[in-house]
Amino acid sequence: QVQLVESRGGLVQAGGSLRLSCALSGRTFSSYTMGWFRQAPGKERQFVATISRTGLSTYYANSVKGRFTISRDNAKNTVYLQMNSLKPEDTAVYYCAAARTGNFEYTGKVVGEYDYWGQGTQVTVSS
Repeated sequence: QVQLVESRGGLVQAGGSLRLSCALSGRTFSSYTMGWFRQAPGKERQFVATISRTGLSTYYANSVKGRFTISRDNAKNTVYLQMNSLKPEDTAVYYCAAARTGNFEYTGKVVGEYDYWGQGTQVTVSS
């Protein structure tokens, strides 16, 4: 059984930074493409960033490109989301997700492509 455990989010001022982490247990981490999504109140869950099994391929939503960086450490079974230059519109519950795939460079951008989800962590950016 795959479990994803996210780090605590937090409250940060606009322009600040925050790093989220997500640890996978129960299966071989390197077998999964990983992704980050977020959901603001009253809105659908939306894609933020994804990283392939090898870490060589990444893809970002336009809204976060240039500000957020996704990375992974396969030795630590952990994926990270470094968030810089945060804006109030980044306020949401952030979820990490894992997609099992045989394609080493697969990057998933759609909720339905992912098999497992973390519990979510709140990130609040004040203006």
